[in-house]
Amino acid sequence: MSKVVRLAHEPSVLVSRLLTLAETQIIPKLRESVAGGPPFGAAISTKEHLKPVTVSTNHKREPPLLHGETNCIREFFLQAKDSRPEPRNCIFFSTHQPCSLCLSGLAWTGFPTIYYLFTYQETSDLLGIPEDVDILEEVFRVRAPGDTDETLRARPLYNKQNKYFSTTSISELIDDIPYKEERHRLRREAERVKSLWEPLNHVFVNRKKG
Repeated sequence: MSKVVRLAHEPSVLVSRLLTLAETQIIPKLRESVAGGPPFGAAISTKEHLKPVTVSTNHKREPPLLHGETNCIREFFLQAKDSRPEPRNCIFFSTHQPCSLCLSGLAWTGFPTIYYLFTYQETSDLLGIPEDVDILEEVFRVRAPGDTDETLRARPLYNKQNKYFSTTSISELIDDIPYKEERHRLRREAERVKSLWEPLNHVFVNRKKG
C-alpha cells in the first residue's frame, strides 16, 4: 500500500493551479463535448505535484447519472490500477459544488479532498438548476423534534467536513490567504475564470427555454 500524501501547498498556489486547470483543460473539453448540456466538469490531480490525472465533463445525454464528477470518477477508475494514484493521494476539483449524487460517489470512491468553483446558489442563479439544493432538502434534510420551518432552513445542507471528505470552495480557499493584495488578486482571477462559462451558460439556458 502506498503512503498517504499530505497536501502541503499554500492556498495561493492551490487556487492558482486549480483556476489554471479550469481554464486550460476543463473549459476546452466543455466547449467540445457538452453541446448545450449543463457545463459541468471535474478533474482529479495528484496531491503532491498537483498534476492532472483525469479531466472530464458531464455525459448526461447518455445515462443521467454521468454528471461531471461521476463521469470523472468513472474515467479515473478505467485507467490501469498501477498507472493511477490512490484516491486518497488525490485532490478532486469540481467546477460546480457537487450534488448529492456526486457527494455520495466521492465518499464511496475514497476521494478525501474536494474543491469547487461555483456554489449551489450560483448554479441555480446562472443556469436555472435548483435541483442540487432541492434534492438535499427534500430527501436528506430530516425535521427533528422541535424544529420550526426557520430552524430547519438554517441547518447546513450537508456536513462539509466529515470522516469521508472535506469540501471547500475556491472562495473559501482565497479567504484563508493571509495577504490582502494576494486575496484581491486571486478573487479577480477567480471571477475572470468564472466569466469563461458565460457563453456555455447562455447556450444551455437558451436550449432549456426551447
